[in-house]
Amino acid sequence: MAIQNIQSYSYKNIFSLQTVQFQKSCVVNSPQQIEQFKIFWIKEGSGTYNIDFKSYSFKGNTLFFVSPGQVFSVVSEKMKEIYQLSFTRDFYCLQAHDTEVACNGVLFNNVYETPFVFPSENEAEKLNFILLSLIEEFELEETAQHDMLQSLLKQFIVYSVRMKEEKDVVKENTETKLFKDFSLLVELNFTKLHSVTDYANRLGLSPKSLTKHFKKIGTQTPSDFIKSRIITEAKRLLLYTNKAIKHIAFELGFNDPAYFSRFFTKATGSSPKEFKKNYSL
Repeated sequence: MAIQNIQSYSYKNIFSLQTVQFQKSCVVNSPQQIEQFKIFWIKEGSGTYNIDFKSYSFKGNTLFFVSPGQVFSVVSEKMKEIYQLSFTRDFYCLQAHDTEVACNGVLFNNVYETPFVFPSENEAEKLNFILLSLIEEFELEETAQHDMLQSLLKQFIVYSVRMKEEKDVVKENTETKLFKDFSLLVELNFTKLHSVTDYANRLGLSPKSLTKHFKKIGTQTPSDFIKSRIITEAKRLLLYTNKAIKHIAFELGFNDPAYFSRFFTKATGSSPKEFKKNYSL
């Protein structure tokens, strides 16, 4: 990796801003697990990233968001200028701001669709103003700095949510609301509940009716949705912990480790042991 210039600003190791300029493209094959919430703003560049074992390509002015626990690696990138914001739950609690900035499933905490936002020239100017204000506040170190930095970060997130929602133009109807409710239930319960019936009952629907609603919006079936979340977490645990496969099986709600191994193998084409060995190379 050839870096021309890098500037870092940090507040008590719970919030930081980095500006990076590159000279040449780079390739990072080794995946890493994200430990903090991160916002990447690629002002100029293109590339392909793997996030939670899925590949995403982008070109030009791009924002994207990753959460703690997600697995990230760079397949290729050709950059000129990047901003990276990193923060912990202690600095900015997303759950406390869900209503205001619609974080749940829009930008962060979204393992099903990694959000990318493509700012217009006017939108980029607004974001750039916030970043310049952040840099100034980092350097001032005056009274109530925590509150000022948190407020500016919130502005950045709010603008990003607005851009995301405006460009997606997703109509809030019965199906999309049901999908959001279902995905939240899965996120909270996938280590304990594995059947569509369990979730349908909590939503006051029959499994057949729930499946029909999903079909209307063209998404994967509820069953595949649940399996996908379990597999993603299994991959994370296999790759980033030293837990035995049987303990991972129990943690994910499987009473029989052998059944978990068959479940994983059918979904991925390799056994848990093979996946851990091959992906770690």
